Amino acid sequence: MFIQTESTPNPATLKFLPGQTVLEVGTAEFKSPDAAVQSPLAQRIFAAGGVAAVFFGSDFVAITKEDGAEWDHIKPALLGAIMEHFQSGQPVMAADAEAASGHADHSGEDAQIVTQIKELLDTRVRPAVAQDGGDITFHGFDRGVVYLHMQGACAGCPSSTLTLKMGIENLLRHYIPEVTEVRPVAV
Repeated sequence: MFIQTESTPNPATLKFLPGQTVLEVGTAEFKSPDAAVQSPLAQRIFAAGGVAAVFFGSDFVAITKEDGAEWDHIKPALLGAIMEHFQSGQPVMAADAEAASGHADHSGEDAQIVTQIKELLDTRVRPAVAQDGGDITFHGFDRGVVYLHMQGACAGCPSSTLTLKMGIENLLRHYIPEVTEVRPVAV
């Protein structure tokens, strides 16, 4: 098994590509070892040490290192943990665990606008963000303001504000006149 690694715009996050499916549907994010109880793979990654967060996409694992950790020191153990897991035959997620589908539900008078927002996010934004080892999901819409949740490499990325304001906000405002602003939310 050969695992490729790619840098991301966030210097604290690396993207690991095991060459096989990680999650069939959705994404999963773990911000602590305690949160990783639903995933044997995430538990193994946290056990390697120096890990602040783990994010699963369809074909990648994005790992954010702790502030004091150096990639040169922890990367070999992380590669070993991922390889060992996939060779063990264990599932990525526990049988009763569910991956996040992504967007928050929204109903009411803005339902049609929200449907357009989610469609643009799914077709134009999320595929590009996944290339960088992260995900951006719809969290809410209120009086012209779109609230988005950033995950994986996007969370805490130095360029995330620029991505939100110059990229996503401009895209949404161009196609949906009712959108006036985009803001990040922490969940």
